[in-house]
Amino acid sequence: MMMSEDTIVAISTPVGEGAIGIVRLSGEKSIEITNRLFSGKNLIDAASHTVHYGNLIDQETGEIAEEVLISVFKAPKTYTRENVVEINCHGGLVSVNRVLNLIVREGVRIAEPGEFTKRAFLNGRIDLSQAEAVMDVIRAKTDKAMNVALKQMDGRLSQLIQSLRQELIETVAHVEVNIDYPEYDDVEEMTNELMITKTKEVHKQVESLIEIAKQGKVLREGIKTGIIGRPNVGKSSLLNTLAQETKAIVTEIPGTTRDVIEEFVNVRGIPLQLIDTAGIRDTDDVVEQIGVERSKKVLTESDLILFVLNNNDELTDEDIAIMKDIQSLNYIILINKIDLENKLDVNRVRELTNDDNIVEMSITEDKGIDALEEMIANMFFSGVVESEDLTYVSNARHVQLLHEAKQALEDAEESIGLDMPLDIVQIDVTRAWEFLGEIIGDTASDSLIDQLFSQFCLGK
Repeated sequence: MMMSEDTIVAISTPVGEGAIGIVRLSGEKSIEITNRLFSGKNLIDAASHTVHYGNLIDQETGEIAEEVLISVFKAPKTYTRENVVEINCHGGLVSVNRVLNLIVREGVRIAEPGEFTKRAFLNGRIDLSQAEAVMDVIRAKTDKAMNVALKQMDGRLSQLIQSLRQELIETVAHVEVNIDYPEYDDVEEMTNELMITKTKEVHKQVESLIEIAKQGKVLREGIKTGIIGRPNVGKSSLLNTLAQETKAIVTEIPGTTRDVIEEFVNVRGIPLQLIDTAGIRDTDDVVEQIGVERSKKVLTESDLILFVLNNNDELTDEDIAIMKDIQSLNYIILINKIDLENKLDVNRVRELTNDDNIVEMSITEDKGIDALEEMIANMFFSGVVESEDLTYVSNARHVQLLHEAKQALEDAEESIGLDMPLDIVQIDVTRAWEFLGEIIGDTASDSLIDQLFSQFCLGK
C-alpha cells in the first residue's frame, strides 16, 4: 500500500443550507491533525470505523468553533486505503467553511477534484474503470443507469477485461516458447492453433462488448430528445407530462416558448434529455426569431426528434418541410389533440413519413403517452433494457479502447492467415492486451489518469 506523504481535505457535501455537512480528510496524519482540534475522546486511541461526539476548538481563540460528530477510519480498510476522517457538522455555509478553515490552518492541503478516488486507485483499492464508475453513480439519471454504474464500480467489467487479458498473455507466452525453442515442431503447430483460437475467442467477446455499448451509452448519457413543431401544437404540454411537473409555461397564445427548455426524464428506465423548443414559424418578433433558430439547430444535435402536429390544424408547408428534414434522423411523429375535430390530413403525413413512427395522442386526456414510451424503448432497446446480468460498457473512453483492441486482433488474425512469423503476430496480440489494460488502468499513462480525475467533483 502507498501512503501519501501529505494530508488532504475537502467539503464532501453540496454547498448550501442543509441538515448536515461533511468535511473529509485523507492521509497518514489525518487522525492526528483532527485530534489536535477535537475536544472529546482521544481519536488516536479510538477504534477504526467508530463515531465520536464532541466539539472542534479554534486553537487561536480557544473557543468552541463547531459541535461535531467525527468518524474515524484507519488504514488500510478505508476508501483511500489511508487514514480517513469524516467530520459531520451543521450544514450551513458558515459551519462547513469554518471547519474546513480550521483544518487547513493545521497545514492540511485542499484536495484536488477527484483526489480521494485517485488515491483509492493509486493505492490499489480500485482500478481505473471502477474509479470512473464512481462519477457515473453520482451522475446517474435513472435506476437502471445507477445499476450499470454500481456493477462497474463493483468490478464486473474489470473482471471480464482481466480475463480477456489473461487469455491473450498466455497466448503470448506460448509464442515466446516457440521463439525460444524453435527445434520443437509440435510446439510451433500447437502455438499456431492456439493463437488463432484464442484471438478469435477474445475478438468475439470484444465485439459483443462493443455491440451492447450503444445501450450502455444511452443509459449513461441519456437520449438527447428534441421536441419540435409549430407553435401551440402541445410541445410544452408534452414536456410537462413526461416530466410529471410544470417546467414550461403552457398557454393558448402561439409563441409562448421563446427559448430552449431542457429537462431529464425517466422513460422505462431510459434517461431522456428532453429539449422543448420554440415553435418553428415565420415571425417578426426578434426574440422569437432567435428561439426559432435555436429550435432548428436542435434538429442536427438530437439523438431523437419528437415532431408534434396538431390534429385540429391543417398541414402546412412548414410541417412538410420539417418532415422532409427529419427523414435521415431517429424521429417519432406525434399527432396531438385527437380529442378535437380532425382537420389534419393524416394520410398525407403517412405518405411523407414512416407509418411505424406515428403516435396519435391527446396530452390533455393523457392518451398515447404509453404508446410513445413503448416506441422509444423499441427504437433504442428493442422494447426492453437488457438483462440486469449484462456487463455494459458505457464509457466513451472504454468503447474507443475496445475498438482499438478489436482492430489489433483483426490484424493478428490477418497475419496468421498470411503465415506471417509468430513474433510479428505477437506484436498485434500484445497491442490488444495493452489497449484492454488501458481500460482498467494497468497500462494507462500518468497524464491520462490526471485528466480523468480532474473531471471529478471536489471531495470525491
